[in-house]
Amino acid sequence: RTRALLQQLPPQDCDERYCPDLAEEERRQLRAFSARRRREALGQGLACPVPGPCHGCPCKKCGRRLNKGDPGISASRLGDQFWHPSCFSCHFCHQPLVDLIYFQQDGRIYCGRHHAELFRPRCASCDQLIFMEECIEAEGRRWHLEHFCCLECDVPLRGQRYVMKSGRPCCCGCFESLFAEPCQACGDPIGADSEEATHQGLHWHARAACFCCSLCRKPLQGQPLTSRHGRLFCSETCSLGLDASSTTSDSSDSAFASAPSPDS
Repeated sequence: RTRALLQQLPPQDCDERYCPDLAEEERRQLRAFSARRRREALGQGLACPVPGPCHGCPCKKCGRRLNKGDPGISASRLGDQFWHPSCFSCHFCHQPLVDLIYFQQDGRIYCGRHHAELFRPRCASCDQLIFMEECIEAEGRRWHLEHFCCLECDVPLRGQRYVMKSGRPCCCGCFESLFAEPCQACGDPIGADSEEATHQGLHWHARAACFCCSLCRKPLQGQPLTSRHGRLFCSETCSLGLDASSTTSDSSDSAFASAPSPDS
């Protein structure tokens, strides 16, 4: 319950004591933002049996009827509406509202976290709302300017090239030294700028010199291929030609198109 409350009602969204690094102007904006939300949107649902006059009314969320005496939830800010207890949930994340605490906007109910995000972006690093005039937007998320840093060395990445690793930015140097996969052909790391080809969990530079038949050196990008003992071949003939005593291959021919690394 406590964890769910902290997730749905982040204390840093309403109390400047949880945001020690804010500048004075940001603190002022946070106080005004929090006061306005409490005044205009905050409420607590009331659990009660559906009264007689509301017999047969539809649940606000699922539309199924509620009969007199059924357990229901009402929200004073939204008039004579009722919800099934399991339907009284955030419009965005669909999680049941802990202790029935809700924020309303345009006739919909939200948990505190997602109601706040209707109006202010949230920093993907510190989880605080952003009140600065500028922020960094990347990969569909936003960061305070000072928080968009390499996940390993903390070097600021504003205006710099980066690679996303596990949802966090990483400078190209750290990526290549710590996370880049080695090419099966040349052994060099497959850097952030390199196109990568993969097959059966192994990795190659997508260039013709690396991603090619192990026998005849034919480039394999976008071509059918077969593999044997971790080596690639353009055909069964080349696979068998490497070792005349072998009559089988590790895998049947399959079409393969190389693609950039998903992290690049």
